Amino acid sequence: MGGAVSAGEDNDDLIDNLKEAQYIRTERVEQAFRAIDRGDYYLEGYRDNAYKDLAWKHGNIHLSAPCIYSEVMEALKLQPGLSFLNLGSGTGYLSTMVGLILGPFGINHGIELHSDVVEYAKEKLESFIKNSDSFDKFEFCEPAFVVGNCLQIASDSHQYDRIYCGAGVQKDHENYMKILLKVGGILVMPIEDQLTQIMRTGQNTWESKNILAVSFAPLVQPSKNDNGTPDSVGLPPCAVRNLQDLARIYIRRTLRNFINDEMQAKGIPQRVPPKRKRKRVKQRINTYVFVGNQLIPQPLDSEEDEKMEEDSKEEEEKDHSEAMKPEEPPQNLLREKIMKLPLPESLKAYLTYFRDK
Repeated sequence: MGGAVSAGEDNDDLIDNLKEAQYIRTERVEQAFRAIDRGDYYLEGYRDNAYKDLAWKHGNIHLSAPCIYSEVMEALKLQPGLSFLNLGSGTGYLSTMVGLILGPFGINHGIELHSDVVEYAKEKLESFIKNSDSFDKFEFCEPAFVVGNCLQIASDSHQYDRIYCGAGVQKDHENYMKILLKVGGILVMPIEDQLTQIMRTGQNTWESKNILAVSFAPLVQPSKNDNGTPDSVGLPPCAVRNLQDLARIYIRRTLRNFINDEMQAKGIPQRVPPKRKRKRVKQRINTYVFVGNQLIPQPLDSEEDEKMEEDSKEEEEKDHSEAMKPEEPPQNLLREKIMKLPLPESLKAYLTYFRDK
């Protein structure tokens, strides 16, 4: 499934294409997509395919097409502080993007059938926290993943504000999924070849809306134990943050706000990702001449075409010279502020989440 938009050269280019095709429609979703490089979730040797609008699978590792994830993120209508459950959480790519929107007081849980994929997701999450330049720009709700079949969730599990299922749901499992949702919540899942948004409007009332025609592999049916019944799977606990963690959140928030106020006072605009320059399409003016009894169009170059060719050459030369300049490493103002605080080195390391850069 995919191929709805043209391939990008890199992550930002892919997001530009998704925006242009109206798959990404809100600023909040755009920021999350730009912050997480899709290519980081591919195995080495397969990254060349990361910015195509195509699904990718290698063994048990799977990523849906970017256009699917875009529609899912928009349909979930995410807000800070909500609880989210990802059924079939896979590589953790979607859960990590969701965590950037939920913020530190949300809940972000995932359940995945394959233990090797859960380990892969945890590795990718750790790499994002330790190495990504985006981490310090957001307040993050870290995903927690468990191994298990999402059709075996314990009956006493808590309900969630937002749920996504990344596998085809059979009609007889629809009510099972709905019960996991809080009143007022939103469930997005593929059912009967339609990506569907379901809103729980009351204890026993629902509103459904088809989003997109899709083709997903169906949910794997649970295996049974010696007693002939499936083992239940416990979801991660909804733990309350300790005082030390809360202090870190508020110190980082205060410093981030201080940096923003400082930049505004100095009139320094916040950096935004550069937009890709689209190639200008040269248009020809046609004139018509008679050849025998037929009217034949003949292309005629206009002065505007010649000027466009000159401008295009100048732009290419400028782009080439800019590309030859050494790229400056991005400045992490939050980290700089933390490292200047009159605090023990161990506490500074804690405030930076033990990041090296």
